[in-house]
Amino acid sequence: MKSSRCIHESIALDLAERIANGEFEAGKKISGRTLLASHYGVSAETIRKAMALLRTANVVAVSQGKEILILSEEQAAEFVKHQASMQSAYSLRQELEILLKKKKDINTRFDDIVYQITRYTDRLRNLQPFNPVEVTVKANSPAIGKTIRQLRFRQVTGTTLVAIRRGVEVIVSPDPETALRQGDRLVVVGQSDVLEKVDSFINK
Repeated sequence: MKSSRCIHESIALDLAERIANGEFEAGKKISGRTLLASHYGVSAETIRKAMALLRTANVVAVSQGKEILILSEEQAAEFVKHQASMQSAYSLRQELEILLKKKKDINTRFDDIVYQITRYTDRLRNLQPFNPVEVTVKANSPAIGKTIRQLRFRQVTGTTLVAIRRGVEVIVSPDPETALRQGDRLVVVGQSDVLEKVDSFINK
């Protein structure tokens, strides 16, 4: 996953870690911006931006002569901790964006599968009107833990179980040995009263 951290932020973090680890002690001076730029292979402007971050965090002080004075190892450690938290938050946001896109793709694929089933599956061809509905298996449902075969789902409800939506997973044409779980969303088709029939049967 790509990091959002800029070069000057990475340099500031590296220096803060070295200060926090005692490589540079409080009260000591370190190389000026020009020498640091040479050390890190970046421009003096990039070093200036890095020092500005550390100065704002009270890790260093920069004199008019551009000398860099170490102020606090403790503040350096806090800076490192804060940067780690910021990076973790960014990573979580990135992961959330990926999951949301996956969820959207799954929903799109689910709709396409339902459409294909209505078009090509013989057992659904004569169901008119075709009104797929979702019924959620509630916490107190007696159907929890029982398989579709054990429930005699089709025989009892007169409906067809097209799919089970389980979290982000979609189980299309579930196997008769599939056991129902709390929170499962059953996608069923049948006559106009399909919702009432299935909900009454599953959550009675």
